Amino acid sequence: MRWTLKPIPPSDKVKSLANTLKIEPVLASLLVQRGIETYEQAKQFFRPSFDDLHDPFLMQDMDKAVARIEKAIANKENILVYGDYDVDGTTSVALMSTYLKTKHELVYTYIPDRYDEGYGVSYKGIDFASENDFSLIIALDCGVKAIEKVEYAKKLGVDFIICDHHRPGDTIPDAVAVLDPKREDCNYPFKELCGCGVGFKLIQALASKEGKTAEDLTEYLDLVATAIGADIVPINGENRALAYFGLQVINSHSRPGIQAILEQVNKTEFTITDVVFIVAPRINAAGRMKHGNYAVTLLSEQDPELAKNYAEAINNYNLDRRETDKRITEEALQQIEAHEEQDRFTTVVYDETWHKGVIGIVASRLTETYYRPTLVFTKSGDKLAASARSVKGFDVYNALEACQEHIEQFGGHKYAAGLTLEEKNYHAFKAAFEKVVSETIDPNLLTPEVQIDAQLDLHQITPKFYRILKQFAPYGPSNMSPVFMTENLSDTGYGKCVGADQTHLRLTVKQSQSQSQLVCIGFGLGDKLELTTNEKHFSAIYSVDENEWQGSVSLQLRLKDIK
Repeated sequence: MRWTLKPIPPSDKVKSLANTLKIEPVLASLLVQRGIETYEQAKQFFRPSFDDLHDPFLMQDMDKAVARIEKAIANKENILVYGDYDVDGTTSVALMSTYLKTKHELVYTYIPDRYDEGYGVSYKGIDFASENDFSLIIALDCGVKAIEKVEYAKKLGVDFIICDHHRPGDTIPDAVAVLDPKREDCNYPFKELCGCGVGFKLIQALASKEGKTAEDLTEYLDLVATAIGADIVPINGENRALAYFGLQVINSHSRPGIQAILEQVNKTEFTITDVVFIVAPRINAAGRMKHGNYAVTLLSEQDPELAKNYAEAINNYNLDRRETDKRITEEALQQIEAHEEQDRFTTVVYDETWHKGVIGIVASRLTETYYRPTLVFTKSGDKLAASARSVKGFDVYNALEACQEHIEQFGGHKYAAGLTLEEKNYHAFKAAFEKVVSETIDPNLLTPEVQIDAQLDLHQITPKFYRILKQFAPYGPSNMSPVFMTENLSDTGYGKCVGADQTHLRLTVKQSQSQSQLVCIGFGLGDKLELTTNEKHFSAIYSVDENEWQGSVSLQLRLKDIK
């Protein structure tokens, strides 16, 4: 790992903020790093408010979207709420459909089949709408590139409202309304909403017509917080307020579907990290292994007993998913080694038998192993489909754009994307992708980097320090859990490898002459034990958290690396 110490913020700003807030300078320094320099900014950061949410009508086309939905309700039209099969898509569909059903009976949902229809708006979905007398489709978390499909729907007399957050192409679909803060002509102040967040802005706009505020829609924020965590969008600005209040809902009165998932684990309070690792994989598993409809049904269910049954079924899909992605990851690693491709700048692998539902997870695992831009392909009908993942600092979407002569269609973000191509173009694409990446990537990006927020001495880590640090949550991109470095550490003699396979490291460390001692746990760092034995001195990078053991809570360091 590359250890990179973030630039130390200007001392006058740190000192001023520390005095204003009456906090330790190191905590003030963390705030200044996050762009927080005044009392008002700190108040907004530590005490999010519904007042932090922007007026939804600042979003381009919002007035048109609201007018068209109001017309559909007034004319008793059938409305089809359409969304992608991942967490962001299924939470969006559950949010929009459950809200609209409080105003209008004729609301139905549609999730495309991952294998039969693929990502985004499909012709099959439009035909379904036309054949079943739907005159309006509200598409969520997809659609901003569906130019031909929206045109096709128009000819069949089906209107579209699109709520998306992906990067648009050069042309915007000719829909009734296209809500996407990433549109170049959209002046909405916050650009990083997830798909479910854009959906929430639409229901906020609809509710405002009845004199209601965002706070009156709090019950929907468990879905929004789940999507924010799962879609890895920045947790600052408006997303921070939405995630903050959404977590309060999750921890107090979450909808029965999410509650049923949370009851499967032995935990009382849930963070955004728990949402990412407990709730999101289970919701995703429905679309990966069976059908995204199962997730929408779970998230929309009001009966706690039925929700428990649905959650159990979805948990079984998740167990199947784990087995499948583990097997495919092993096969992909063997393929890379067999073809001696470890020295490339990219990882591109293909097997026609691999399960399309897990290739994104496999791509993430391969990226962790070789740490380079990665694509995992499988057969999808008569085409090849792939999931792309990237390394920090490298825009895989731009790299795919540079190879688009070989690609049929692609979409996504800087670090994650999907694409399809003709099988005959696979080798040409693989060569082109390797060439583009090798010519444009900074070689340093091929070594994982840990950015260190600040240096600490052990005695600075006190319960009061941690009490304030805890309020920096919810964590996520643009507000990651702070990482600290401490030098001149030594183990007190109790260091050992732990865990069923002895791959984790547990130490109790002290620093020089200081009396302070803290327990450390380093997951996957068992091979570093040798660096800490026989009173050797070492440096560590870590985050600070709490360890709960037999009713007792104490501070501990969660190690990321030691040298």
